[in-house]
Amino acid sequence: MQPPDTGQPAPQVLGVVGTGYLGATHAAAMAELGFTVVGVDVDEAKVKSLSAGQAPFYEPDLDPLLERHVASGRLRFTTDVAALADADVVFLCVNTPQRPDGFAADLRPLRAATAQLAEVLTRPTVVVGKSTVPVGTAAALAAQLRELSPAGEDVHLVWNPEFLREGLAVVDTMRPDRIVLGVEADAPPHVEATMRAVYASSLAAGTPVVVTDLATAELVKVSANAFLATKISFINAVAELCEVTGADVTALADAIGYDARIGRRFLNAGIGFGGGCLPKDIRAFMARAGELGAADALAFLREIDAINMRRRTRAVEATRELVGGSFIGVSVAVLGVAFKPDSDDVRDSPALNVAGQIQLQGATVTVYDPKAMPNAQTLFPTLRYAPSLRDACARADVVLLLTEWAEFRALTPADLVDVVRQRRLLDGRNMLDPVPWRAAGWQVRGMGRP
Repeated sequence: MQPPDTGQPAPQVLGVVGTGYLGATHAAAMAELGFTVVGVDVDEAKVKSLSAGQAPFYEPDLDPLLERHVASGRLRFTTDVAALADADVVFLCVNTPQRPDGFAADLRPLRAATAQLAEVLTRPTVVVGKSTVPVGTAAALAAQLRELSPAGEDVHLVWNPEFLREGLAVVDTMRPDRIVLGVEADAPPHVEATMRAVYASSLAAGTPVVVTDLATAELVKVSANAFLATKISFINAVAELCEVTGADVTALADAIGYDARIGRRFLNAGIGFGGGCLPKDIRAFMARAGELGAADALAFLREIDAINMRRRTRAVEATRELVGGSFIGVSVAVLGVAFKPDSDDVRDSPALNVAGQIQLQGATVTVYDPKAMPNAQTLFPTLRYAPSLRDACARADVVLLLTEWAEFRALTPADLVDVVRQRRLLDGRNMLDPVPWRAAGWQVRGMGRP
């Protein structure tokens, strides 16, 4: 049900603090929806790139939006937080990485950005948190905003978690599957009405809205990620059992996936999950539960994390078995080092971790990835990097498929038979049908498959 008309004008100018993956995508999408948007970041290089209409990372469909709306003047980027003084709504999109000294989220950049923003807010403003944070953070930030802002009690905080999937972030922003609005209990009616005006096009398309308190909104994102991680690690744990019994985890997943209570999505065994969100979010969730005296409630997530990390080791072991027990003098081709397809993100990438482990054990490792090689080279400069799939596989003793790029899914035995030295294949994502490969003389290993 729509809230009553408060008489408040619809927001015209939106601000975005933090223009990384989340912030840049959100800013461009809001400009596409017709708003004037100002993005602010402390990173001058990032601001320069975005101001030229180019994202400093790869995300399908994002650069055309940036180019179009930077050129039109509807979207601009700056390092000056004072540029947000006239914004009606400001989104906090600052990254919250894992702390270097433990599992907890590092909130220092978010708190610093909030303090800087507060100082320039001299008029009524709705500040919207989109960063993934430990429960209780929003209430503290709301108090910080009111204490430091010249507008005082006229600054209101809403928590609006993001649910973006890398590779589909523009689609997810323009056409979200749900909108969650965490609103303070004493917030005036115009706060929720303002947020509904921001998302008017999504609401008109029938997107469901959940309006709740701040704490529940904070918990929604980390709970969703923890559930997803649990589902992925469950099927990977079953894959371990399949590997010692000769069962096929893919057929097993198909069978249990027909159960409507379970579903088939994300029941794909492989080398595990990675990226900048899932691993650090479940660890921060555990850490926060411990701080609140409820560590036992999420103790199971430690095993979820352990299963996930164990899959990387198992991929290395399976590859070593394929090549006869030792990597010394072995040439290994690694296809894919991004943590998922349609992304150049190598943060906590299982694929890159596997490549690095194998190299440390004596192999010569040559990598090819359609988008992620520059980022991978920054982290692992000692790996070899090839300009094409065939170049990476030249005279390889074993080929590893570690990221599900469409280019790799389309591979056939004939594509590689004339370039490799030995016909050995480890399918770390179970993306290929092994039957034609084995018929063509290849040794094929999957994850949890006979």
